[in-house]
Amino acid sequence: MPPPSPHPAAPRRVLVLGATGTIGRAVVQALVARGDAVVAVVRPGAVFDPHQAQGAIIRVADVTDPQSLARDGIAGEAFDAVISCLASRSGAPGDAWAIDHDAQQVVLAAAKAAGIPHFVLLSAICVQKPRLAFQHAKLAFEASLIASGLRWSIVRPTAYFKSLSGQVARVAAGKPYLLFGDGSLTACKPISDRDCADFLADCLIDPARWNRVLPIGGPGPATTPREQGEALFALLGTPPRFRRVPVELLDMIGAALETLGRIVPSLSAKAELARIGRYYATESMLVLDPDTGRYDAGATPETGSETLADYHAALLRGTEHAERGAHAVFKDSIT
Repeated sequence: MPPPSPHPAAPRRVLVLGATGTIGRAVVQALVARGDAVVAVVRPGAVFDPHQAQGAIIRVADVTDPQSLARDGIAGEAFDAVISCLASRSGAPGDAWAIDHDAQQVVLAAAKAAGIPHFVLLSAICVQKPRLAFQHAKLAFEASLIASGLRWSIVRPTAYFKSLSGQVARVAAGKPYLLFGDGSLTACKPISDRDCADFLADCLIDPARWNRVLPIGGPGPATTPREQGEALFALLGTPPRFRRVPVELLDMIGAALETLGRIVPSLSAKAELARIGRYYATESMLVLDPDTGRYDAGATPETGSETLADYHAALLRGTEHAERGAHAVFKDSIT
């Protein structure tokens, strides 16, 4: 990709939503480093380390409550842009629609009412082939944003480093690397939090990223789960050891949970998590060619400089810590 435009001399005032997540924190840090004035909104009761947002103003507001967001978050002030990194924690249907759609709609309405001209949205590349509740919720909000009349930038990243790092500890402990099928069913161009945050921040200053849907990956080439495992064993200096897990196992788990969910409603949400796991086990996180229905690594733009191997090396050294959240890749829980 072409290099981003030079940063403007005059700082921008930016409102950041979802600032407690790893991407949100990285966005705050990227903006502050550029000299922008940042207001980071965190939810009531959130555990937030202020040292991770030095130079930013931290405000507590409920993004699901229009009055709270306007009063406690925007506070009657002027902003040049809002960057929303809001995302549901679990991906379960109720949570997905409440956050990925409804809360985002609250933010959009508040931005319009406050006269904020530019809305940058962190979405996901997997919405290209929507089969899950959170994907449909994200797409529904994307449509609202596009039709809003504001300048918009919709960023759809590929897989994050943290989502591909659940097996580092088990492999370091001498266990085999788990693969669905032969490990070549899917591929992605992994992206780091920092590189993703820089791309989001550059949407404010690069007109080529305005009013566009922007799929993005980290520095290539695309890599399969088997290749990721081989690279991890190479870092450890040990021969590769793999254990294959049949995709059908996820189908069996999902079907069982769906059946049990009719008796125990709480299990219905877990059935959706099984479907999420199956999706990520069988679908690549690359640009989808609508004409062929195939994923195209060559058509997936790249950004940044950090590689998954670098991140795994830092995890092994203990200089990085993976915060993988509530719906990390499902395969990591199979033992």
